[in-house]
Amino acid sequence: MSTMQVQTPGLQTTVQDLGRNGFGPAGVSPSGAADPISLRLGNRLVGNDENVAGLEMMLLGGTFAFPEGAILALAGSDFGAMLDDVRVDVGTSVEARPGQTLRLGPTSSGARCYLCVQGGIAVTPFLGSASTHVLSGLGGFEGRALRKGDVLHIESETKAFRKRTIAPSALEQLSSRKVLRVTPGPQVDWFSESSLRSFYAGPYRVGEQSNRMGLRLEGAAITQRGTGQMITEGVSLGAIQVPAGGSPIILFVEQQTTGGYPKIANVIAADLHRVGQLRPRDEIRLEEVTFDAARSLLIEQENMLASRELILE
Repeated sequence: MSTMQVQTPGLQTTVQDLGRNGFGPAGVSPSGAADPISLRLGNRLVGNDENVAGLEMMLLGGTFAFPEGAILALAGSDFGAMLDDVRVDVGTSVEARPGQTLRLGPTSSGARCYLCVQGGIAVTPFLGSASTHVLSGLGGFEGRALRKGDVLHIESETKAFRKRTIAPSALEQLSSRKVLRVTPGPQVDWFSESSLRSFYAGPYRVGEQSNRMGLRLEGAAITQRGTGQMITEGVSLGAIQVPAGGSPIILFVEQQTTGGYPKIANVIAADLHRVGQLRPRDEIRLEEVTFDAARSLLIEQENMLASRELILE
């Protein structure tokens, strides 16, 4: 089993897979990659199953040494990575020779970059997942973000290196969008027509206090029709709650599993990966689509991800 040594950890680098779904009734949110499509693509580039654990870096990447070498790929946002003194492009697999070091800097595009290595990061699963739940300190590598001096183990693999690249057309289709598509929330009728017009007119700015639990949106305040209060109920990934102050919050991968604020809308599944690439101060708009359209967009996206033309060799 080979290793990866953390020389500098970056801002908040954690071990993530595609999350632990199905434990909401027990109060455990899914966690997992904030941009799951980038993790899936990175794993495919190195010949892994899509759910194999990799590293998620946010805004500022780390420095990692590979004493025994490794086959690796970066996916998601561009953090200006260098393997020793050679540029590493996002969306292309590379082979690190024994003793080489991968250095990543600040992002030049979105919020998160994923480092996938052939074989995957070896950690003890929690509730069937390798993902780190930062707020509860569970899963991943000791339940926390990486620190200088950590040594991660890489599962052994015997596959030969094959250079793979994500097709440019796919990268364009999956690229960041400043419009998030949403479906109406279960309490949408709690809000006046003028509030709904303001909500969809935008723009909203992603607040500085946003994190993996939720993204706070700054912009036009949304008000309810009356002063009624709702009973706490289950909430879904991507739900947009409107608390008393009127500033919407997009619930994200480490969300609470129940809530008592009305939900005006829900980000569609096909756009959740784009939420994971939003940075503080980014501006977005919201666009309502029908449930049928949301389903069609997800099917279209999954068909594209399953296409043989997605990865070029």
